[in-house]
Amino acid sequence: MRYYPVHSGYPSYAEVNRAIEAVFAEHGRGNVQMPAKVYVTFVGDGDFRTMPAYLPALGLAGVKIVNVNPQNHARGLPTVMALTVIIDVETGAPEAVINATELTAIRTGAAGAVAARYLAPRQTVTLGVVGAGRQAAALLEAMDAALEVTEVLVWSRTEKSAEAFAAQYADYNARSVSLEHACDCDILTTSTPSREPLVMAEWIHEGTHINAIGADAPGKQELDPALLLKAEVFVDDRCQAIHSGEINVPITTGRYDPARIAGTLGEVVTGQKGRSSPGAITIFDSTGLAIQDLAIAALAIQNGDGYELPFP
Repeated sequence: MRYYPVHSGYPSYAEVNRAIEAVFAEHGRGNVQMPAKVYVTFVGDGDFRTMPAYLPALGLAGVKIVNVNPQNHARGLPTVMALTVIIDVETGAPEAVINATELTAIRTGAAGAVAARYLAPRQTVTLGVVGAGRQAAALLEAMDAALEVTEVLVWSRTEKSAEAFAAQYADYNARSVSLEHACDCDILTTSTPSREPLVMAEWIHEGTHINAIGADAPGKQELDPALLLKAEVFVDDRCQAIHSGEINVPITTGRYDPARIAGTLGEVVTGQKGRSSPGAITIFDSTGLAIQDLAIAALAIQNGDGYELPFP
């Protein structure tokens, strides 16, 4: 068994985007085993999740253990930290343990890029960014590998964070704007820990595609429920989205019927589903799938040397 610290030499976004698209296609064909995430909630503010999966087509199996602790920034620690364990499909022996903290942000960004490539009505876009943390950066960089991003409009609860993000991505004509102005775009990405709607339905114009990333646990939401009702909502996985995605609160409160879900991203990638018209508003409700973690773990193993660990 080898440990891969993966502190450098990350795979390119173009490479990751292709790998993530491929595993979503397998999901769309029904060729994966992937139980829903299991959540363990800590006393206070935080949780950890276990995410197992098996991809027969790639001969990959494993599980990711990931925490989300919103107060970690004040402690000098990442909000999200993760480990992925790859299991030999013939013997069940662990083959690799991988530092998946940065890989989690990268593979999530790639899912948004794949969704936008298939669901956005155009390939040259203005990008709106709600939330200016590490995940927002990954979403932008993955998007740039899939589409032509000509302008970035960024909003954060902290103006200083938005301005720093805009300065980092000045080559994309990035600038800090109001929340409503950030929604005046072709593709909107949201990646905040909000438990109350931030993006109002009346701010979104026809033809906009939205990657809703932040809602990844019960009780979280970033979008006005009225926006879900006027949009075509595509999810990464129905079970997970109903439990903990952007639609989880509106379903719980009776404001959204899960029967309205337009399809999964896997069904979009395989051509079974898609946006109904250029003027439709589309939403990708991303909760993060274990198959994404297996795909990017395989790339990390290819690109890294790792250290031998004794086992058993």
